[in-house]
Amino acid sequence: MVFVLNGRGGERRGLRLIAAASSMGDCMSIEIKLKRAYEPAGADDGMRILVDRLWPRGLSKAAAALTLWMKDIAPSTELREWFAHDPALWPEFQRRYRAELDANGEAVERLRDLLQKGPATLLYAAHDREHNQAIVLASYLQKRGTHPRVSHQRGRHGG
Repeated sequence: MVFVLNGRGGERRGLRLIAAASSMGDCMSIEIKLKRAYEPAGADDGMRILVDRLWPRGLSKAAAALTLWMKDIAPSTELREWFAHDPALWPEFQRRYRAELDANGEAVERLRDLLQKGPATLLYAAHDREHNQAIVLASYLQKRGTHPRVSHQRGRHGG
């Protein structure tokens, strides 16, 4: 099953969202996948970017096959600990994390620049595929002018 953000705060639908981003006047398609870090790398993952502040427990660096670990774009330690992956706190978590992203323009710009270079997969360690920072981050990028196609890959491993 493919989950695609519809641009409304992390809601999802089982259909593809096709969008384009404008870069220097050229229209270019950007594809972002969301995937648990524990799932094996796929040939179509493109750049594999971990967006967790902590390294995923029990995952070797070789198995992660990362292109980049962007700790600085992940939710703050305080926000992560407050949220504790409680779905009841999801709406407020989204609001607070977006505020952190607003204040973290340098990291957001660095990620946007990377996304202009080709397909990417945002990796996260959370078990919950519907309530995690990668969903909020992808939605944030959509709303801030980077309009990627976003799909949530469901692998055979874990969760």
